[in-house]
Amino acid sequence: MHAVDVIRAKRDGRRLTSEEIRWFLDSYTRGEIADEQASALLMAVFFRGLDPGELTTWTTAMIESGERLDLSAVDRPTVDKHSTGGVGDKVSLVLVPLVAACGVAVPQLSGRGLGHTGGTLDKMEAIPGWRADLTPEEMVAILDEVGGVIAAAGPGLAPADRKLYALRDVTATVESIPLIASSIMAKKIAEGTGGLVLDVKFGAGAFLPEPERGRVLAETMVALGEADGVRTVALQTAMETVLGRTAGNALEVVEAVETLRGGGPPDLVEVTVALAEEMVALAGVDADPGALLASGAALPVWERMVAAQGGDPAAPLPVAPHRRAVEAPASGVLRRLDARGVGVAAWRLGAGRARKEHPVSAAAGVVCLAKPGDEVRAGEPLLELHSDDPARFEAALAALDGAIEVGDAAAPTGPLVLARVGAAAGENGPA
Repeated sequence: MHAVDVIRAKRDGRRLTSEEIRWFLDSYTRGEIADEQASALLMAVFFRGLDPGELTTWTTAMIESGERLDLSAVDRPTVDKHSTGGVGDKVSLVLVPLVAACGVAVPQLSGRGLGHTGGTLDKMEAIPGWRADLTPEEMVAILDEVGGVIAAAGPGLAPADRKLYALRDVTATVESIPLIASSIMAKKIAEGTGGLVLDVKFGAGAFLPEPERGRVLAETMVALGEADGVRTVALQTAMETVLGRTAGNALEVVEAVETLRGGGPPDLVEVTVALAEEMVALAGVDADPGALLASGAALPVWERMVAAQGGDPAAPLPVAPHRRAVEAPASGVLRRLDARGVGVAAWRLGAGRARKEHPVSAAAGVVCLAKPGDEVRAGEPLLELHSDDPARFEAALAALDGAIEVGDAAAPTGPLVLARVGAAAGENGPA
């Protein structure tokens, strides 16, 4: 086979054979096909798409480019969760110990933030001593001991995806639903979990703002999981405004711990419990995650999980030396606080990165002193910006231009959980 022939075929709209897909991805992973040619195929896929058969083969080939984790030694049912990313999305920090406290093993392989969306590993690394890089043996041991683990995917897991993702980031081919779905599901299936719950965000702060496109992505990922024998469910959840009241690494850890104590913002609790209920249902475990979370019973699991990965759950978290208030522009009701604007502001304050190799600040971020629907007074603090470097404030303020709207009455709001995809515990449709 020749790479140019495969590229030309997809460019011209021909369906690729299984042999062509497997050969191309295997050859690229082994360095026998140039980045330029892989980039050309990605662009052809971006415009021409992949049909269900092509996509299944593409995903399987990425899984088979590396190793699969073996979780058979874990004596609990295993279920993981993946979010497509948002602003203030600290759900995993609460969800993993909560579901573990229900009797399910949660092998959460997470990523780092990029652009306006935060990353779970960046948040966890705000905890002194905590480490993300674990061997498969360490993961299994912590799952046996604690029931939950949050870790980075190792280099042996779907290496084809690792190479392709780096190309997609620099070739404007990230927003392709087949490429997004295969990238997420290759890693999650290779992780070896028995069940998977997907949190597909929609709204201003989401990767795919339109609910319709999110629905297609959810259906595509559920189909890929089920085809490989992984019980899979997706929830579409709202990301119009910040989830909870914080966006930033250490700030979000503090809020997650508050939630694990039985408090926390109602929107964060609602989304976390909805996902937890799906996870315990997939595992076949009879538990009430909402009651357990409210009782504070998941907090000791969090503390053991952090300690098992070298962290000190009692250590003080980093605090930014510089703060600046953003005042309400008028009196009335806060109608809108745009998630993307807040996310970009947090990124510019130092909480995020433009490229995966860039460092982040543990202390930087944004605290929302009011949320949509709250009454506000002109001149009173609406947001609090945190940064290690006061020179960053102006760029953060520019990101918030147009992100805040105050009016006479609250804007109409939709449900936090819009829809469910996957028939493992019921019919598809509105949640």
